Parts: sequence; C-alpha cells; structure tokens
Amino acid sequence: MTEISPETRAEKRGAFTRFLDGVEWLGNLLPHPVTLFALLAGLMILASGLFGDLMGLSVEDPRPEGARGRSADGMISAVSLMNEDGFRRIFTSLTTNFTNFAPLGVVLVAMLGVGVAEKSGLLSAAVRSIVLGANRHTVTVAVVFAGVLSNTASEMGYVVLVPLAGAVFYALGRHPLAGMAAAFAGTSGGYSANLLIGTIDPLLAGITTEAAQLIDPAYVVAAPANWYFMVVSTFLITLVGSLVTIFIVEPKLGPYDTSRADPAVLDDKMMQPVSGQEKKGLMWAGIATLAVFAAMVWTLMPDIDLAAWLPGWGSLRNPDTGSIFQQAPFFTGFVTWIFVFFVITGFAYGRAAGTMKNDRDVIEAMASAISTLGLYIVLVFFAAQFVAFFGWSNLGAIFAVLGAQVLTDSGLTGPAIFIGFIFMCCVVNLMLGSASAQWAVTAPIFVPMLMLVGYSPEVIQAAYRIGDSSTNIITPMMSYFGLILAWMTRYDKNLGIGTVIAMMLPYSMFFLVTWTALFFLWTFVLGMPVGPGSPTYYQLPAG
Repeated sequence: MTEISPETRAEKRGAFTRFLDGVEWLGNLLPHPVTLFALLAGLMILASGLFGDLMGLSVEDPRPEGARGRSADGMISAVSLMNEDGFRRIFTSLTTNFTNFAPLGVVLVAMLGVGVAEKSGLLSAAVRSIVLGANRHTVTVAVVFAGVLSNTASEMGYVVLVPLAGAVFYALGRHPLAGMAAAFAGTSGGYSANLLIGTIDPLLAGITTEAAQLIDPAYVVAAPANWYFMVVSTFLITLVGSLVTIFIVEPKLGPYDTSRADPAVLDDKMMQPVSGQEKKGLMWAGIATLAVFAAMVWTLMPDIDLAAWLPGWGSLRNPDTGSIFQQAPFFTGFVTWIFVFFVITGFAYGRAAGTMKNDRDVIEAMASAISTLGLYIVLVFFAAQFVAFFGWSNLGAIFAVLGAQVLTDSGLTGPAIFIGFIFMCCVVNLMLGSASAQWAVTAPIFVPMLMLVGYSPEVIQAAYRIGDSSTNIITPMMSYFGLILAWMTRYDKNLGIGTVIAMMLPYSMFFLVTWTALFFLWTFVLGMPVGPGSPTYYQLPAG
C-alpha cells in the first residue's frame, strides 16, 4: 500500500476544510429563520398577485365531481392577495392564523408535561442510568441508544448526554470526542427515531395535516403516524451509530492527548452515578409509567358486560366504528397522553427523590418549560402567516397538480421517487436546520404533489424525517450545533467546526444510506405500515 505523505494529507484536509467552510459560508447567507418566514410570507403575497391577477393561472381539479373542496367549475385557480379582498383577509386573519396553526397547541401542551419531567430530574437520571450502567464493551451502544431515546425531550440529549458521554469515554480510557460524537449522532442524527412518541411527532403531524388538506380538506395525520417505522429505526440507528463509532470515528481520532483539554473536565464531576434517592425516584416513576399504560389500555378495551358500569371503558376508540386506529380519539389526541405521562411520572419521581414537594413545584416546572419556547413561538407566528397565505393563494395545490403531471408524464411515479425526495430534504436541511421550519416550507409543495401520484401523507412524512435527521449532525444551521462545538472544545481547545463536521460526516452518510434502504424494505418490499392506521398509498376520495 502506498503511503500518503504528510504534505498530501495536510493538503487533502485543507481542501476538505475549505469545502466545509464554503458550506458554512452559504448557510450564513440565509437570514434568521424568523426573518426567512416573514420574507416568504411577503413573497407569497407578491406571487399570488403575479399568478392570480396578472397570469390568471389555473389547472383542472383532479378530485372527483362532488368531492369536498372542489369548485363548481372544476378548476383550481390562483387567488390574488394583492387586492382589497386579499388585504382585508390578511388584516383580519393575522391573529387566527397564529392561534389556529396546528403545531402550536400540541407543542405547548406537550412541553408542559416534559417540563415537569425535566425539572424534577427524571430525564437526567434516566439517561445516566442507561449510560452509566453499561460496561466498557456495551457503553458505545448504550450512548447511541440513550441519544435516540432522549429525543422525547430533545434538549436533554444535547445538554446532558453529550457532555456525559465524553466523561464516560474518558473514564474508560477512550477518546472523549468519540463518546460525544456517538451521543450527538444518536440524539441528532437519529432525531426522528424513538421507541416513544415525542414532541416532534405531533409537531410534524400538524404541519403534514395542513399540507394534506390542500388536496383533501378532511385528511388528518395523527401524531403516531410514523411510530412503527420509527421504532424499527431506533435499532437501526443504534447499530449503525455504534459500528461507525467503533470502526471509523474512534480509530481516526487515535489516542487522546490530554494536553489539549480544559483541566476542569478531566475529573469525575460530570459522571456522578445515580444516587440512592434517584434510584428510588426512578422506581416510583416506573410504577407511575405502568399506571399510565394501564389507563391507556383501559381507554382502548372494548365495552364488555363485566365492566359496563365503569365509565370511560373503551372511550377513546372510534365511537362510530370501534376502531383502535382509524380516526380513534386515542391517537388523534395523543398529545394529551404525552402531557399526562410526563406530568405523572415526573411528579412521582420528584416526590420520591425529594426534588418536588407540591403543586407549586409542578407549576414552576411547567412555566419554566414554556419560557424556553419564546423563539419558537415567534417563529411559529410568521410560519403560520406563510402557510395561511400559501393555502389561500391555491398555489400549493396548483403546483402540486402540475408537478404530479410532470412526474406522471416522465414515468417517475414509482417508489424510486422517494430517493430524490429524501436527498432533496438532506440538502435543504443543510441550510435550514429546524425540522419544523423546513417541513413548514416544503410540506405544502411535496405532500400534495406526492399525494396526487398515489402516496399517503404518512409515508411522505416518514421519508422527509429520514432526510432531515441524517444531515442534522453536519449542518452549522442546526440550533444546537454551537452548543456541541462548545462541549467538544473543552476536550480539544484547537477544535474547529470543520473537524466536528468531518468527524460527524461518516454517521450522516451511513445513516442516510441504511435508513433509506430500511424505508424501501419496510414500506414497499414488506408492505408494512409506517404507523398505526397509516396507509402506504393514497386515493382521492369519491364524490
């Protein structure tokens, strides 16, 4: 094997770093996400005037005659907002656009519950119990797995698990950056995978519902729409992330040079074991979890004579069909279960561990959680205006029909179309790091378009989540990227952004390839649903 000279290696590293600097430079050209949505809303008003008043753009409505939302003349026409009617509609609907935006309410409700679990210390103790309980041979798997599970409350993975993983690896005589990379890969690269329904699920489902209703006004995407696929994905991400860490990232990093580190991190303060009080709290949280699961089962059990006197028995099944999945209140209102689960388990832990005493502590925890959503609420205000203007203009439906026609004419309507879609999501994510912000922009175009060529919104959303998650770990636009860089520089003061991206790039590449392969195998080869009650294909409703 020909040995590469140090000069050649340095040149190659420099070229790659320059490429990464170029990506960073391009990303920095984009305005703040809030500003971006404000600009998009303004551009949508201008576009509606161009395609509506000036061009009179219209297409034939593909929905059958008599279908809900179909116009009398059978055409979908662009509606201008650059006239008196449009101005009045914008002026009077600014508030309701915001308050009626589907993702807002579900995220606020879910965060009320997550805040209790976080403030009580339950989430931190649970993560540490998973990681610190693993031995040297299984710690890598435990770190990646814990990162995936931490997505139920995403910031806990970034704030707690990533620095903890560095301390664990250092204590085991391994390179601390390898541990932090493994934790970051599980938390952010596997962002959409989980065994549980997290706050991202109702958020994305709400945006997908808004987009799907451009074609089918009655269509609703439930929070657990991708649950089955994401449960399977959890084990794939854990396996791939662990193998990449062990065979690629850690050997590339080599032996750790402690002279590069901040001396403050080279002790055991960050690796405190779970205390006796915390173990007691986890035990009571486990009991509370069983109680919540029992309540879930109770609301889904069929009505039987033995328990006919028990109010609420089976009450969250579909009241008309008795179905557990299709339009069942259990899933369409699943955010309530998220709220209940975290409040009950969080308070049970807090009481036993001594971190919570009464209702005041619970209320303060909820208030603290909501206070962290200030930027998100501002972003949602402008995103809601853009989505509303986009819907009013009919441009989403028109472009979806035209795009679907192009795809149909070109023959690109088979499952292979998702390869291009997933890749497109990866590229967009490099510039717009927020999962909800990116989906709010792209869903109104691609959900209707792919629905019209026969695929369900649930499957489209699952494909989007693969592309979005896979490149989270290599984009500086991801909101927690700066925090990860700060954590890592404590172990290597010379660390730069290019080093971080180069270290995370193998995870991104392997996640993208293997996760996409799993998507095709699960959905189109095995014919398995991506979630409860989630069809793979979509047909326009009959009249």
